[in-house]
Parts: sequence; C-alpha cells; structure tokens
Amino acid sequence: MKGLSWLGAIIVGGLAGWIAAGIMDTGTGLIANIVVGIVGGLVGNWLLGLAGINLRAGSWLSQGIAALVGALFLIWIVQGLA
Repeated sequence: MKGLSWLGAIIVGGLAGWIAAGIMDTGTGLIANIVVGIVGGLVGNWLLGLAGINLRAGSWLSQGIAALVGALFLIWIVQGLA
C-alpha cells in the first residue's frame, strides 16, 4: 500500500480484510484476512487508478478504503470461482 510502513500495511490490511470478510460472510481467519486485505490494497489502488480516482498516498483512511474495495473484489472473484 502506498505510503504506509509495513506495520501500517498489516494493520490497515487486517482491518480491511476483516471488514470485507464480514460483509461477504467468508468465515476466514485472522491471517487470511490480513493477506486478503494487503493484497486487496494493491488491487484496490490499481482498480481505483483505472477509474481515475487517485488517493492520497500516506493517508490511512484512503488506503483503508482502497484495501476494502480490493478485498471485496478479491473475495467476490474467489467466491465466483468456487
């Protein structure tokens, strides 16, 4: 995630993954939520960039929103494949 430290990326990714798992009712564990949230942050920044939405790089809130969007997208894709 842009502009966050490793610890910040883990915290924001974990929260975003946990919220996304709750919304999508996946029942995954802590580690899976953190991984989905961190990868979701990368995917979310990419997707929002394609849509022309540029987020502030160092903002925890903006990166949390990007991670949530990306995590929801990833979970939606994985659930569609299953």
